[in-house]
Amino acid sequence: MKFIHIADVNLGAQPDRGRIWSDVRAKEIYSTFHRVIEVCEEQKIELLLIAGNLFYTKPTEQDLKELDFQLRKIPNTKTVIIAGDQDYIDPGSAWETYTFESNTIVMPRDQAASVYFEDLNVCVSGYSYGHATYTGRILERMRPGKPDAYNILLGHGGDMEHMPFSKEHVAKLGFQYVALGHMHKPAHILKNHMAFAGTLEPLSYTETGKHGYILGEVSTSGEATITFVPFACRKYVNMAMDINSTYTNGDICNLVEGKMQELGADNIYRILLRGRAAQNMEINLSELTRRYCINEVIDKTECDYDMDELHVSNHDNLLGRLIDELTDDKKGGDKAIRDKALHYCMEALLGAGEK
Repeated sequence: MKFIHIADVNLGAQPDRGRIWSDVRAKEIYSTFHRVIEVCEEQKIELLLIAGNLFYTKPTEQDLKELDFQLRKIPNTKTVIIAGDQDYIDPGSAWETYTFESNTIVMPRDQAASVYFEDLNVCVSGYSYGHATYTGRILERMRPGKPDAYNILLGHGGDMEHMPFSKEHVAKLGFQYVALGHMHKPAHILKNHMAFAGTLEPLSYTETGKHGYILGEVSTSGEATITFVPFACRKYVNMAMDINSTYTNGDICNLVEGKMQELGADNIYRILLRGRAAQNMEINLSELTRRYCINEVIDKTECDYDMDELHVSNHDNLLGRLIDELTDDKKGGDKAIRDKALHYCMEALLGAGEK
């Protein structure tokens, strides 16, 4: 038996709102989910597990109709969904009133529930959110629904406001696999036994690294193999670039662009510039920000002052005396500390400030 475990898809979210790529990212969340459905069809996946927050907020009837339309494309795949803290089930909401035509089961709110699939000999247990927060240790009280079956726990939580749990405690409950949602970074907690799927598509610059889904395969002996499959359209990347005072602004742009091309031109970047820049040079990456997805440029470069020139032009004032004092090796002390102190003094006196 093969299954796919996803979570925190956040259909309807619009990452990086206000950025030129924001609308594209909103569409990519849908398209990547649709691609997962295609994988279910192509690889003959028997079970699709959705561990909460499929939607960014509580879905409307139209949202569920569209979901149902997509899931009808995989009639041989059984889909089990729990609601999470964002798309929780209100009494009388669309979650409760809509009847799925696809092979889909939504676990009821505020109760432990199980569904047994006889043809797979698999029992899935889960607990859908009926409101946004749960401080009780609900997942630790869950129990397998059918002892002789392959038992899966579908859960959403892990912090103090959202069904906190001890992984050691949950590992002893008797489930063969624990499919988790809520934490946005994928994490394989216990080998082939417990995992957070993470967001299918990353939603902000804090969600760096690979994102995708978990593919599980259960052998006839009941042993599972769990594999994380990178599947997102693009990644958020924190990229640090070291520069020196010989670089022109064009050099810096070329260096940054080359690195982005190497790491992936479609990724979304947060760029940190560090090192020393030539005196009076303004770093401007506006041409790159028009052509690439650059979320932020953090300029932590320091000005590389021409000490000889500054000393000559300031020999008769405070700055000149400070240069004499802090560059005189005979004064002793750690040279690196003296250099740093001199840099701070020059910035304060010249009014430059760190860029």
